[in-house]
Amino acid sequence: MVKIPKKPKIYHITHIDNLNNILRDEVLWSDAKRLELGLDCEIVGMSEIKRRRLEEHEVKCHSGTMVGEYVPFYFCPRSIMLYILHMGNHPGIDYREGQRPIIHLQADLKAAVKWATDNGIRWAFSGTNAGTYFAQFYDDLSQLNDVINWSAVEVADWRDAAIREYKQAEFLTYESFPWELVEKIGVCHRRIKDQVIEKLGNRASPEVSIERDWYY
Repeated sequence: MVKIPKKPKIYHITHIDNLNNILRDEVLWSDAKRLELGLDCEIVGMSEIKRRRLEEHEVKCHSGTMVGEYVPFYFCPRSIMLYILHMGNHPGIDYREGQRPIIHLQADLKAAVKWATDNGIRWAFSGTNAGTYFAQFYDDLSQLNDVINWSAVEVADWRDAAIREYKQAEFLTYESFPWELVEKIGVCHRRIKDQVIEKLGNRASPEVSIERDWYY
């Protein structure tokens, strides 16, 4: 197994149109909190999986909390979910705009854990897709290298079923994630980059970069 990177990064994907709400509130909200607040946003996930994450899949290391109550991150860009959005033909997703409007919000894993710990925010990670019944959850970074299959996370060819599952490992923070920890925004096209910069305005903003390798 590949050793843990010295500075592992985490990645949240969202539609560029959702950036306005994120910047206004200065946080990323979980699905549960988004529904509670009645936020209008561009939904890019699978509705049935979102429902199960809210109602059926418990984050077992924090008893009584559900996956949908957490803000999800992958440990890599160019995720399997992004590929599904790129193809635009999944029957469980209404979204059909492809990958171009999707932006990656990158943060540093250890900085995220420090923020959560300092503020009493529950956090966890899973070695597989957190939205499955067999997912296991952990809240101890000393277990990270034993749980995360970094070879699978980093691989480009994920046709093998086992690799595909491990590539979908997730990092979760309860209810929210602060905008101030977003250190980079990755986009796939110059026009999207310009739109992101315009939305950021005069804010002390993270780096905005065209990252073609993060896309299909």
